[in-house]
Amino acid sequence: MKTVPKEPGVEQATKNGASLGFEAQLWAAADKLRGNMEPSDYKHIALGLIFLKYISDAFEAKRAALLDEDLADAEDPEEYIAENVFWVPKEARWSHLQAQAKQPTIGKDIDNAMLAIEARNVSLKGVLPKEYARPALNKVMLGELIDLVSGIGMAEEADRSRDILGRVYEYFLGSFAGAEGKRGGEFYTPRSVVRLLVEMLEPYRGRVYDPCCGSGGMFVQSERFVEEHGGRIGDIAIYGQESNYTTWRLARMNLAVRGIDADIRWNNEGSFHKDELPDLRADFILANPPFNVSDWGGDRLREDARWTFGVPPTGNANYAWLQHIHHHLAPAGTAGVVLANGSMSMTTSGEGDIRRALVEADTVDCMIALPGQLFYSTQIPACLWFLARSKNSGVDCRDRRGEMLFIDARKLGHMVDRTRREFADEDISRIAGTYRAWRGAPDAVPYEDEPGFCRSVTLAEVGEHGHVLTPGRYVGAAAVEDDGVPFEDRMTRLAARLREQQADGAKLDTVIGKNLEQLGFGGQ
Repeated sequence: MKTVPKEPGVEQATKNGASLGFEAQLWAAADKLRGNMEPSDYKHIALGLIFLKYISDAFEAKRAALLDEDLADAEDPEEYIAENVFWVPKEARWSHLQAQAKQPTIGKDIDNAMLAIEARNVSLKGVLPKEYARPALNKVMLGELIDLVSGIGMAEEADRSRDILGRVYEYFLGSFAGAEGKRGGEFYTPRSVVRLLVEMLEPYRGRVYDPCCGSGGMFVQSERFVEEHGGRIGDIAIYGQESNYTTWRLARMNLAVRGIDADIRWNNEGSFHKDELPDLRADFILANPPFNVSDWGGDRLREDARWTFGVPPTGNANYAWLQHIHHHLAPAGTAGVVLANGSMSMTTSGEGDIRRALVEADTVDCMIALPGQLFYSTQIPACLWFLARSKNSGVDCRDRRGEMLFIDARKLGHMVDRTRREFADEDISRIAGTYRAWRGAPDAVPYEDEPGFCRSVTLAEVGEHGHVLTPGRYVGAAAVEDDGVPFEDRMTRLAARLREQQADGAKLDTVIGKNLEQLGFGGQ
């Protein structure tokens, strides 16, 4: 996976000697303008302006091209629609708004611009924020924010300018998720987790679906994957549903900024109760459903046709999500799903029976244990389920029937701040490369089990473990290098460390667990 390049000439040293890319500098400046405004409110103000700048820049670039053509009419909206460019009326163009930025009426001017754009572009109706004229919004801050956004992509050629705006929009989405904490996790899956899912599934072409799509990050990364591997935007068809109207609006803008055409439905009743795409059978499904939802209305769906492997409990939606996703897979489709760790081992309310049925039907391809602190919404560890409609389909995969791959990635990743962890490029390559090797991809190295990290297991062995799917049960302990220190001395050191950590107030079970891991006995 390619790393995102930094913009030339816009690096800034931080206190610890590292450098900030231009996205981080913009975020720092924009966040300073926020003042006492809540991130959840400010998010729509800032992202709305970035979106407005994007579509205005795209329009002006197309308009300039049309003016250079003798036979083209630069004032004909159809000329723009044909190129998937939004028509922007004169009063909504960024140059006009930038000229009015210091006027006390700027809030109303922006709201009118949003209304005018929606009126001329049916696909944006009801999507754009129109709350800039509210009295509580500081108009001086708003003018300064317009000046800040005006500088994005300046002096760049048109296509590069729009790509930069897309990157800024995506960066700001993640930054707002971090600023909002638990609430932010409702609309944003961390980028490194999405990248891992995409690298594992490799959605080169076909139908991509997310039944709880949030702000659309799965789709953006899928399109980026296609482009980075020689494909084109349009090689994949994108479908999604989102129950939160505000989040759905963010997704629509996020995809529009990237020039991605998608069928994303706002569905206030949710994918379970009003499946907007009942006949869709997707080649790839990527999803991060809310964990352990207890009030999902399962009592009203006891006879649903989607429950092929058993009726999910009314008190937890995890196995409803898995079965909904499996139901929407094409005959050769694959899915990657983020769920809470409990989904791998819980046996109450029939969950163990559903898990057994999923395993025995040979639908579970791979299980990955993730480290803690990857998500904005929760500190608890999560896992990845990879489902396959058929383990013997596709020219690029070997016959994997009767086998499952377990990967324990709990020790991977690095802390990016005090509360959150991310996967590095090397972590993603290691995990995805292991999966590709196990599946038998033509250009992959031969697969080998690696104690403590990965192991290929037969379904019969999984059955011997009661169909519990925690990777730590199967991968074993990593080999511990012999450092020449006698066992007695090593135990004396650990005992001393135990006394020190207890003296510092650490919980006994935490201390013991860490020391056991150092001895090679870590497991789930």
